[in-house]
Amino acid sequence: MPGQIITIVLVTVVILVGLLIVAKTIRIVPQSNCYVVERLGAYNRSCNVGVHILIPFFDRVANRVSLKEQVVDFEPQPVITKDNVTMQIDTVVYFQITDPKLFTYGVVRPINAIENLTATTLRNIIGDLELDETLTSRDLINAKMRSILDEATDPWGIKVHRVEVKNIIPPRDIQEAMEKQMRAERERREAILQAEGKKTAAILTAEGEKESTILRAEADKEAKITRATGEAEALRLVFEAQAKGIAYINEAAPQPAYVQLQGYKALEKLSEGEATKIIIPSEIQGLAGLVSSVKEIATDPKKEK
Repeated sequence: MPGQIITIVLVTVVILVGLLIVAKTIRIVPQSNCYVVERLGAYNRSCNVGVHILIPFFDRVANRVSLKEQVVDFEPQPVITKDNVTMQIDTVVYFQITDPKLFTYGVVRPINAIENLTATTLRNIIGDLELDETLTSRDLINAKMRSILDEATDPWGIKVHRVEVKNIIPPRDIQEAMEKQMRAERERREAILQAEGKKTAAILTAEGEKESTILRAEADKEAKITRATGEAEALRLVFEAQAKGIAYINEAAPQPAYVQLQGYKALEKLSEGEATKIIIPSEIQGLAGLVSSVKEIATDPKKEK
């Protein structure tokens, strides 16, 4: 029995050692990862995705590196502008490991190195800008930081794709002054817009009145022209009718009796008017005297006796 127990223990130990050796020998690298392998403490190779065989007790995985793009959000850093304004700025860095060997052996604590490099680069850039330029030049700051960081991290096997200034926090008194300035600017723009609106309304009203006056004048002119044309046409027709009447009378060669009769009618119309004096032609006066004499004879009282 004791011999069997010893045998079982030995077999178990052998099996465990075998499994351990297999586990140390066969390594499976996942997608978007890379294993840095050392042999006897020196760099041997970089194992990309797939199955890899290592020599037990000689090879070891020194570092497991992710090849995905990574995002690091750094805490706000105090910076001083060119016009001596201290503010807090935090940044976000997007980077990717392109060389696992350089990343493993190039620098100690790469993320910490990137953070410190970002802070110093940010201070250098903001130190050349004034407050107003800092607040309005985010794209310029981002581009400069990305270029400087990408060049500085090349020996570390790191590619910096993008750097973003996340927040710019000026001092409280500067914020209050900026808010007052923004409020005054909005009020100024509002006053300008109101003035421009009133000006535009006054111009449109004046133009409307001008056009209305012009249209009324043109309408009045056309009405007068039309009225005068109608009156002239009416006079022309009357004169034409009179001329035709005279022409017809001349063509008919009227007798003296007809002419005298027309004279009597004209005299009768004149007597019906409001005039106090009437000038009577000599021929008609003779006829009137004759008529008066005949009337006196007819009414003589002697003859009535």
